[in-house]
Amino acid sequence: MTIHDPRLSQVRVADVMHTGILTTDPSTPLRVVAQLMAGQRLHAVAVADPDHTQRPFGFVTVGEVIAAAAQNLDETAGQAAATEVVVVPSSEPLDMAARLMVEHSIDHLIVVDAVSGHPVGIVSGLDVAGAYARA
Repeated sequence: MTIHDPRLSQVRVADVMHTGILTTDPSTPLRVVAQLMAGQRLHAVAVADPDHTQRPFGFVTVGEVIAAAAQNLDETAGQAAATEVVVVPSSEPLDMAARLMVEHSIDHLIVVDAVSGHPVGIVSGLDVAGAYARA
């Protein structure tokens, strides 16, 4: 499947991203992360790299929580964080973010400042879907 919509190339990642990143420590019990996700209506929480707290090493998504619940596992956020972290600069067109999601089979990207490279937010598959629907 190839995603290339000329209208999405006119939208910047910064236009649709969610600013800020909710992170958790790898040792946080997954049930606590699930409670946070449910309470805040979040689909993903970044798991902080213990050596570089400004750089997440993974995501806990609703999918990981569902898998743990289905198997009645008692995991930590670090154990459950199976989702690869991929970054996209905030200045990039949204169609590039969509291609990265498809290429890596993921639905969340860390958005980094185009100049500093520091994380500034998250763009999700739902953000892409919303922009696609409006285009």
